[in-house]
Order: sequence, then C-alpha cells, then structure tokens
Amino acid sequence: MKLVKQLAALLAVVMVFALFNFSMYRVFTGRLGNNFSGASQLKSVEVANYLPFQPESDLARVDASVKLSGDLPVLDGAAALVPVYASVIENLYPQGSVTYEGGTFSSDNFYGENFASDSAMQYYNTVRGYKAIVDGDTDLFFGGGPSEEQKKYAQEQGVELVYVPIGREAFVFFVNQANPVNGLTSDQIRDVYAGDCTNWKDVGGPNRAINPVARIAGSGSQTRMEKFMGDRPFGPKSPFAITGGSLGYSFRFYLEGMVQDSSIKMLALDGVYPSMENIQSGKYPLVSEFYAVYRADNDNENIQILLDWILSPEGQEMMAATGYIPLSQS
Repeated sequence: MKLVKQLAALLAVVMVFALFNFSMYRVFTGRLGNNFSGASQLKSVEVANYLPFQPESDLARVDASVKLSGDLPVLDGAAALVPVYASVIENLYPQGSVTYEGGTFSSDNFYGENFASDSAMQYYNTVRGYKAIVDGDTDLFFGGGPSEEQKKYAQEQGVELVYVPIGREAFVFFVNQANPVNGLTSDQIRDVYAGDCTNWKDVGGPNRAINPVARIAGSGSQTRMEKFMGDRPFGPKSPFAITGGSLGYSFRFYLEGMVQDSSIKMLALDGVYPSMENIQSGKYPLVSEFYAVYRADNDNENIQILLDWILSPEGQEMMAATGYIPLSQS
C-alpha cells in the first residue's frame, strides 16, 4: 500500500510538471514559433564603410569642379545620411581633413567612431547632432527635420537654424521576411502603434501578436513616425507583444542600402510598394525632404559654397550615386 501511494505521488508530480511544461509551450513557445520577430533587430550603421579618402569606402565619387580650402565646415549627420555627407567630404575636401583620435579609425565606442576634435567629419547622429549644431560644435548637420524637443532647445539657446532641402527619401515600414503580410494601410499602422490593433490576423496575417517596435526619442525615424501618427498617441503594447511578430519603420536607403538584412522586407503602404520608381513618381505616400542644417549666424563662407554645389547638377549627381533621390528627380 505504501509503495502504491509513493507511485501515485510520483505520478502526480510528473503530471504537474507535464501540465506546467505544456502550459509554458502554449503561452510562450507556441507563440514564439514562426513569430517573424527578427525585424526588430536593426543593425547599427557601419561608419567604417563610409570613411572619406579610403579607396575601399562605399562613397559616391564625381568629377567635382569645386574644391574647398581654408575654413572647412565641420559636417555631421544622421546615421542614414552618413554616405551623403561623407561623400561631400570625399569630393570637395582636401586630404587630411578627416582625423581620428589615436591616428586611426576605431569603432570601439558608443556611436562607433573616434573622430578627432579637429576632424571635418563627425558622427553625433540625430539624437546628439541637433544639439551639436546649436552649440556650435559642428557647422552643417545632414538629416531630417528636428523633433519638438530639438526645436525647443534651439529656441532656448536663442539660435535660429536654417534648413536647406538637399534630397528626398521614403519613410518605410518593414517586417520579417517570413511574415506573409506584404502591405498595410496608413490607418492600420496607426491602429497598431496606438494599441488598437494587436494581432496580425486582424490585418490579414497569422494568429500572432504584433510587436510594434519604436525608435529612440529624438532620432530621425522616431520624429518622422510621430509626424505620421499625427494626433494619435502611441499606445501601450499588448502583454504578448514581445512574443509576436515585429513591425518596424525606418528610411528606405538606411534599410535597403546600408543595413542590407535579407531577413526583413519592406511593406507596401496604402497599396504602393516603396520602389525607386514609385518614390520618384510620387506614388508612394511617405516621401519627404531631408536637409543640410546650419546656424543662421554662422559666417563661414564655405557653407554657402558647399550648399550651392550640393544643389548643382554635380551635387545632385552625387546624391543619386549614393542611392538617395535627388531633388531634380522628385
């Protein structure tokens, strides 16, 4: 009898563990299976691929009729626009104008660069870049429009910023390649980020939670997404969002030309895929200008020379060669 009770107790323990494991599978492992979550893992830009005056760098090189000398403007920009302003330096600046702490480039720090204080190229990125331009640490910032906080900081410092459109780019949404959803409407995406739509099955996909991935506050992508959302605030995520398939957003060239991750795919928006043809024709609905930004009180004469060149046929040829959309083709 005692042996029977012991066996029954052991069987009960086994059943409890089996039930627990089955529950964990249903709640977590089952939801994670085929969950298309890799889209949330965007890589950082590899600045080392875009260093001026390096033969192996992936920069746009044109036969520029303008060469700068004297007081060289210090250039900075968003991650997505490193190829643009690095190509400007490559084409217009003299050798030796890009320098590094320790003498050689290193990616062993927070933003992946070690440009020296006297270097004509810097990489503060959008989050720090607008502050750097306001504070006078850089002369020209290449990026999208500022966030409300970045505008406020400039106003508080009594600084007027000048925004010169130099090219155009598409704002895109993306998912894991395995996700069967190929397109969403603007309203569906707003519903997702507002927290009103939490499952892919509600937008034509599988029965999986949606993980709406946001970007860092003050980044170019996040500022553009906030504009896209309009008056609708970002809502709370579903408790199961982390176990579901991700939905993300970025700028087309950063995603397609710089990250080059074959595990993700861009979505059609309102029935239009963000192909170069659809962007240039204006069919794709989210195409906006990006800027070269400088302080209105900056009296460096080379700034206007540089901007005039970027807007010239040579400069716009360079823009197209980087993979961005020149103003002349918009």
